[in-house]
Amino acid sequence: MVFTCTIPARSTLQVDDDRVRITRWDFEPGASTGWHEHAMDYCVVMVLGGTLMVHDGTSETAVLLAAGEAYARPRGIRHDVKNGSVHPIAFVEIEMKDARRPS
Repeated sequence: MVFTCTIPARSTLQVDDDRVRITRWDFEPGASTGWHEHAMDYCVVMVLGGTLMVHDGTSETAVLLAAGEAYARPRGIRHDVKNGSVHPIAFVEIEMKDARRPS
C-alpha cells in the first residue's frame, strides 16, 4: 500500500511558534517520510530539487520539482513521500497554525 521505509527522511525543526511550524526535510535517494496525515494547512518549498514519489494510499505519483518551486495543500492530506531521484533532495515545509480552528 505505501512505501517500505528502509531509509527514513531526516527532519530538522527550524521554527515552532504560535503562527507556524517550519521543518526542513532531507532525503537520501530512496528515503521516505512514512505514512502520515497533515493536521494543518501547509506549503512546501524545494531546496534541492528532484522527483518526489507520492503515495496516497491508493496510487503512486511522480512529481518533478526544481529548487525554489513550491506547492500548498490543505490539512487532512494523508500520504507517504519518497525521494525518487538518484541524488539527495530537500524541502522546507511550512505548516500554518490557525488559532480560530480547534486542534
